Amino acid sequence: MATQLVSIALAIFTGIYVLLVCYMRAGWFALPFYSRKKSPQTKVSVLIAARNEEANIGRTLSDILAQQFPRDLLEVIVVDDHSTDNTSAIVQSFEEQGVKLLKLDESEPLNSYKKKAISVAIATATGDLIVTTDADCRMSPNWLATVVSYVEENGCFLVSSPVVYSNQRGFFEELQTLEFLFLIGLGAAGIGNKRPSTCNGANLAYRRDVFYEMDGFNGIDHLASGDDELFLHKVAAKYPDKIGFCKSRDAIVYTDAKKDLIGFINQRRRWASKSTHYKNKGIVALGVAVWAFNFMLLVAGVFVLFFGNGTQLVSVFTAALVAKLIAEGTFLYPLCHFAKRTGLLAYLPLLTIVHIVYIVYIGIAGNMGKYQWKGRRVN
Repeated sequence: MATQLVSIALAIFTGIYVLLVCYMRAGWFALPFYSRKKSPQTKVSVLIAARNEEANIGRTLSDILAQQFPRDLLEVIVVDDHSTDNTSAIVQSFEEQGVKLLKLDESEPLNSYKKKAISVAIATATGDLIVTTDADCRMSPNWLATVVSYVEENGCFLVSSPVVYSNQRGFFEELQTLEFLFLIGLGAAGIGNKRPSTCNGANLAYRRDVFYEMDGFNGIDHLASGDDELFLHKVAAKYPDKIGFCKSRDAIVYTDAKKDLIGFINQRRRWASKSTHYKNKGIVALGVAVWAFNFMLLVAGVFVLFFGNGTQLVSVFTAALVAKLIAEGTFLYPLCHFAKRTGLLAYLPLLTIVHIVYIVYIGIAGNMGKYQWKGRRVN
């Protein structure tokens, strides 16, 4: 009886999951490829919150200063978040090139130093458009002009742009890159479907006046994460038609995968920790459905392993795995082609299986307990 109930539940959730992935794939294709047609005219403030980034901040600033973008329209602000290394000294070495350094001096502990850093930077920024990125990112020379021109041509209040892992060193980082493309694709597809759900603060642009109209991070400032997608939700609640995704290879920001499993898990737990604070119930339902499907797959796998030999559950479980593989493959192929990472699809069968345990674990762990991030214990 138990195996029959698991079979029915798994079959139902498999159908829901496949339909959701097909819906998201349609959202990706609903986004037109963007090609810049004119030079940007908007004053821009590029903001970076950095903590102990001496190994990366120099190359990131060099990439930003090498942008094919009018220098009189560019302002670069770095906020040092209590670094204990040479981050500040490296940033100061770019001072003559116009880079501004601010330092957080909070004496009382915060749960979200990054939101505080961004808020402090925006308070001193002079640009009409805020562009956030991270201290360990790389960009092509046309990145900023492409993003800003997209904002201007489409009249957007907030624009998300692609982020891709680069310089993969070994199997673990390549597997992360494929999984991360799935996440970036979900965010882009949500915007393509006119239902914005996720974005990434490593490549995010929004109007400064809209930031203040939304009262900044007020109401989400107690959360360790969410300077990107929780703010996206605030904007989407009032201006759902003013959000865009810049689908252009020139707009890609490149960053690095995590070097070890602990760093990867802590990052994903941090990202998942904000999910219980989504006010859009449709997004919550989407996340629950994806988690429930993977949970049912995990339960079914256990039943097959111990009780399901020769039962109907074996067939349902196998069919569900195949359906998951095909659905995710059809979604990931255009994303991998866009990012020029099609070779990573060889890892898809393994990712399809690993993804089951990973989603179930992160869905639970990300919403309970504490974790380490940037050398701090986060609630």
